[in-house]
Amino acid sequence: MSSQIRLRLLPRARCLFDEPVQVKVARLRSRQVVTMKAKSTDERGMVFSSSATYRADDRGEVDLDRQPSLGGSYVGVEPMGLLWSLRTEASHQYFEKGKSLMPHVVTISVHDEDGTVLAEANNERFLLGDGVTRLPVNEGNLRGVLFTPSGPGPFPAVLDLNTFASERRAALLANKGFVVLALYVFSDNPKNVKGILLDHYTDRIDFLQRQPKVNGQGVGVLSRSKAADIALSLSAFAPAVKACVWINGCSGNLVTPLYYKNNQILSAIRIDHSRGIQTESGAFILKFAITNPLAEENKGSLIPVEQAKAQLLFVASEDDMCLNSKAYVDQMVERLKRHGKNNFERIYYPKAGHMLEPPYGPFCRSCYLGIYLYQALWGG
Repeated sequence: MSSQIRLRLLPRARCLFDEPVQVKVARLRSRQVVTMKAKSTDERGMVFSSSATYRADDRGEVDLDRQPSLGGSYVGVEPMGLLWSLRTEASHQYFEKGKSLMPHVVTISVHDEDGTVLAEANNERFLLGDGVTRLPVNEGNLRGVLFTPSGPGPFPAVLDLNTFASERRAALLANKGFVVLALYVFSDNPKNVKGILLDHYTDRIDFLQRQPKVNGQGVGVLSRSKAADIALSLSAFAPAVKACVWINGCSGNLVTPLYYKNNQILSAIRIDHSRGIQTESGAFILKFAITNPLAEENKGSLIPVEQAKAQLLFVASEDDMCLNSKAYVDQMVERLKRHGKNNFERIYYPKAGHMLEPPYGPFCRSCYLGIYLYQALWGG
């Protein structure tokens, strides 16, 4: 490794998970061609990597903020391209990052044309900022993780609903001044779940509102995918929900019936697995396997979004290959307008896929989806 080449990560090599870093290389030869590489290992030991080719300027410098990649994992000017393009050689693998107390470490290196390592540096990306506390909660039927910002508060409260276990969004929100309870819908194989009780989630809302640093002005709910229809149902049936962020979900209730106060309130939309489309990679486009929520056979599964008193934010990726998210938003907006409601906003991302996550992820194009029991192509 050359001691002459200088690789810098600015403003610092240690940062929060959603913060950008500026990657700069100095002391190269004028117009020298180098390969920039990134590598990270997830919690299972799976290695994810990326690479891009750059040509130094006349001063022998490479700055990813202003210079284009000439080839590799991406092309063009992409300041954080080495991070968002991380991939593993194994097919259909998701980057496992569930331990919020441990940083996501990305090793960035500079290589000469013959493969010689010229310089190397580690970018440590933390989920928890200074003073944010993480408390596992195991109280009755309540299982989750509570994140609380530093300072006296009071703070707004958010219920972060994930289809499967994840603490990433919750930790990042706590850094920005929210008390957040991270929950997941499925702790078991979804095939083994015969019904979901909305009461469990209203209990969790009560728990959040009792926290000493919470401002007592209601609770917001953040969600994606299957968790999004639960969040929307909470908005319709739980008055304490004052805001709901729905990301790439459905306008109806997916997978399993929903119960509230000992009654079934929503049936499950029928899934036709034969309508899944297998791609060359082996992963399936599954958006067409969900039968139309507006069809007569699914009438009992349609979430009564018009009952929601909460402010609603619908976020949909137009290249979602797992759910027909934009069409579902259009359905819900039309229904809200028909009922004279204006408590909603919608945002569409034309080139994004189903896995709409915090910045610089999710490092996979497809992975196993327990709800469908297939390898799912995410799109984007």
